Amino acid sequence: MSTTKFITLTLTAIFGLTFAAPGDDTKSTASANKLPPASAKQGVTYAADIKPVFDNSCVKCHSGDKPKAKLKLDNLTDALKGGRDGKVIIAGDSAKSMLVLSVAHLTDDKDTWMPPLHNKANIAPLTPEQIGLIRAWIDQGAK
Repeated sequence: MSTTKFITLTLTAIFGLTFAAPGDDTKSTASANKLPPASAKQGVTYAADIKPVFDNSCVKCHSGDKPKAKLKLDNLTDALKGGRDGKVIIAGDSAKSMLVLSVAHLTDDKDTWMPPLHNKANIAPLTPEQIGLIRAWIDQGAK
């Protein structure tokens, strides 16, 4: 391969990646714009504020010896660890946390919506207030 051809291919690859990257950010921003706002409540903690929400809406499937997607939400340590696909909570950035996008039903893949629509346990989707509380908890450091 000639040097000119190599440089051309390299530059094409670099510029292609550079121009593709903003599309990903735009998609994240679009989803973030649809999210309910974070709660104004200060000092949100897993134990006092988030565990009750998870207990009512999540732990039926995300706890025990065989949690769905290997994601356990019944305790803080496991929730922060994540599951089969990695971390779902990005402390300090709720808008980019997969947990928030999933409970807000803003992912492209409806299989990741939590709780799933028409689930066997008849668990209702989280309310905007509950999502806002989860967002505040994550934005405040997920403690």
